[in-house]
Amino acid sequence: MDMNTIAVIGSGTMGNGIAHTFAQYGYQVNLIDINDEALDRALTTIGKNLDRQVAKAVLTEEQKAETLARLTRFTSIHDGVADVDLVVEAASENLELKLKIFREVAASAKASTILASNTSSISITQIAAATGRADKVIGMHFMNPVPVMKLVEIIRGYSTSDETTKAVMELSEKLGKVPVEVNDYPGFVANRILMPMINEAIYTLYEGVAGVNEIDTVMKLGMAHPMGPLQLADFIGLDVCLAILRVMQSGFGSAKYAPCPLLVNMVMAGKTGVKSGQGFYKY
Repeated sequence: MDMNTIAVIGSGTMGNGIAHTFAQYGYQVNLIDINDEALDRALTTIGKNLDRQVAKAVLTEEQKAETLARLTRFTSIHDGVADVDLVVEAASENLELKLKIFREVAASAKASTILASNTSSISITQIAAATGRADKVIGMHFMNPVPVMKLVEIIRGYSTSDETTKAVMELSEKLGKVPVEVNDYPGFVANRILMPMINEAIYTLYEGVAGVNEIDTVMKLGMAHPMGPLQLADFIGLDVCLAILRVMQSGFGSAKYAPCPLLVNMVMAGKTGVKSGQGFYKY
C-alpha cells in the first residue's frame, strides 16, 4: 500500500516532531491544529530543529527548505484529512478528545485511509470502535524527540487488519525507524514498564528516602540510564505521566499503578515539568 500524503492532527511537541519526520523523508504533510497561533509555534519549532540538523550536517540547507515546503497548515480536520493516505492523531492524552477527533476523521477521510493514534496508553480498540472502520485503525506511538528516537511502538487493536499493520510497519521503516509490533493493553509495552518505574522514583522522593538529584544519579550511574526518572518525567510532562498511570490503574484494576500523591499534587499545582518551567527541576 503506497502512502504519499500524511495528515498530522495536533501540532504540539509530538505532533510537530511527527510532521517534521514525515516531511524530512519526502512525504507531503498536512499539519492540523485548532488555530493559526498553534501552527505558527509548531512551524517555528520545526524550523529550529531543522537548523540543528543542518548545524550537525545531518541535512543540507536545500534539504531543510525542501522539508519545510512539504508542510501545509490547516485549522480544519475535514479539509486537512480529505485526501490523505494516513492520518496520525497526536492530540492530548484524553479519551473523549481522541474519540471526537476520530469520529470526525472517519467521516471526512477516504475509505482507504489508515487512521493512526500516537497515544501512549489509551486503548486503540476503544478508539477504533468509534470509527466504523476498525480494521484500518492502529497505534503509532513515536518517542520524543521524534526526529531523533528510533523506536515506534505499533499497536494492533482487536480488529486491526494484517494489511494495515504491514503497511504501517513498512512505512515506519521508510522513516528510518525501528517499528515494534505490540498488542493493545493499557500502557502497551513502553509505558507499562516505564511509568511504574517513574512512579516508584516519585514515591522514593515522597517517602524521604533520597533527594531528586540522588535518585536520578543512582539510576544514571547505577543502571546506565541516559536520564534519571525524575528528569525524564519532567520532559515527558508530569500531567502526561499522571494520565497514563490513571489509564493503567483503571484498565488493569490494580492498585500497583496508583499514582503517587506527590505527583497528583504537583500536577494540581501546575508544576508539570519543562513545559511549565518547573517540575522536579527548575527550567
